[in-house]
Amino acid sequence: MLSGHGIKIAPNTYWVARKRPPSPRAIRDAQLKAHIGRVWEENLFVYGAAKIWAQLNNEGIRVARCTIERLMRDMGLSGARRGRAWRATTDSRHDRDRPADLVDRRFAAPAPNRLWVADIERHEALSDRVVVKGHRLRPVAAGR
Repeated sequence: MLSGHGIKIAPNTYWVARKRPPSPRAIRDAQLKAHIGRVWEENLFVYGAAKIWAQLNNEGIRVARCTIERLMRDMGLSGARRGRAWRATTDSRHDRDRPADLVDRRFAAPAPNRLWVADIERHEALSDRVVVKGHRLRPVAAGR
């Protein structure tokens, strides 16, 4: 990519980086991944990062919980979740057309009943409901 922008890179740089031995962190990560996979499989694929961390520390393998979380994310492992399956609260699908912004992000009306904004909320426990709010400028009392 850099050479496409006219930046010269010595070919030796690539080969030196390729021959460089793995870092101590990479070596430790490879060892920990083997232990994480073993503990996760032994416990029927239900252990999450906290329980794997506790098990490894009980076995005498000292490791930080955040390291276990990072490596489990890299390996694509997760613990069992109780209840309903987890999903994100928002779906930011940018490929869909968005409605036009008729207010131009100005939520101040020149007079009452000139600007109405609808807010649609969805609640799992309740049925869908629509809340309509009227926005208008409110006079500020003198001296405030």
